Amino acid sequence: MDTHTDTDTAATGAGTWHLTPDPEDFLARAGAFLRSEPALHTVPLTVTETLRTQGPHAYGEGAPEFGMLERGGQVRAAFFRTPPHWLNVTGLTPEDSEALAARLARLGQRLPGVNADRDTAEAFAAAWQRHTGAAVRLRQRQRLYRLGTLAVPEPAPPGAPRVAGEADRALLMRWHDEFGAAVGLGTVRGAAEWADARIRSGGVTFWETPDGTPVAMAGVTPRVAGQVRVASVYTPAPRRGRGYAGAVTAEVSRAALASGADEVVLFTDLANPTSNGLYQRIGYRAVADFAVYDFA
Repeated sequence: MDTHTDTDTAATGAGTWHLTPDPEDFLARAGAFLRSEPALHTVPLTVTETLRTQGPHAYGEGAPEFGMLERGGQVRAAFFRTPPHWLNVTGLTPEDSEALAARLARLGQRLPGVNADRDTAEAFAAAWQRHTGAAVRLRQRQRLYRLGTLAVPEPAPPGAPRVAGEADRALLMRWHDEFGAAVGLGTVRGAAEWADARIRSGGVTFWETPDGTPVAMAGVTPRVAGQVRVASVYTPAPRRGRGYAGAVTAEVSRAALASGADEVVLFTDLANPTSNGLYQRIGYRAVADFAVYDFA
C-alpha cells in the first residue's frame, strides 16, 4: 500500500483518505476518533493496540495496512487490514464506501472480504463488486452487544472459574482451533501465538468441574479506551447444555468490570439463537448489527 494522501473530492465530499502501514501514524491521526465510540470501534482499538505493543506481525506475516478519512479537519472514518485477513472498516456513508472501494481497487488491492457494520459492509461489498468484478458472498451476520447490569446465572453449574496458565498451553491451542472451526470464521492469529498472548495477559478463564477438569473457556481482550471485549467463548460439544458457557462468560464479565472497564462488549453470530439468548440473560444488550462478506 502506498503512504501518500489521495484526494477524491467529487467522490468523498471533499474528504481525504490518508493511507499508511504504520500503526503509530494511524493512531496519532485516528486514535481520538476510535476512542470517541469505544464499543463500536472495539475491534480496531484492540487490534491496533496489539500491533503497537507486539509488533507489526502479531497477526501474520503481511504488513498491516491502515487508512483514515479526513473531512473538515477531523477523522470521520477509518479502516485497517492485517493481510491476509478481511478489511475492517468503521461506519461509512454509501458514497464513502464507493470512494474507498474505488481507491483500493485502483491500488490493485486483492481483498478477501470486508467486516463492518451491516450497512457499511453491504455498501462496500456492492461497490467492490462493481469496481473489481469479484464475486461477493455473505459469510456471517453478527450482533454487537454491550453489558448493562450483569446477571450471574443461578444456580451456577458445579465447579469454579480459573485463569489459564502456562500449563494449559496445549489445551488452549487445541480449543483455539476448535473454536475457529465452530464459528466458521477461522482465526486471525495462529494457535500458539494466541495461547502465548492470552497466558501472558491472563486473558482466558476456564470453568472447571470440581475434579479440576476444564469444561469451557472465555477470553477477554486487554482494556483499551475503557472497553474490554469478551471473545473466544467455547465449550466442547460433549459438555454443552450444562450452563458452563454462561457461568464462565459471567465470570470474565464480572472480572472486567472489577478491573475498571467502563464497557464490556461481545459479538455473536446472529444465526446462533442459543448464544444470543444466553448473553441477553446475562445482561448484554444489542448495540449494532455487523456483517462479514467474502470476495472471490
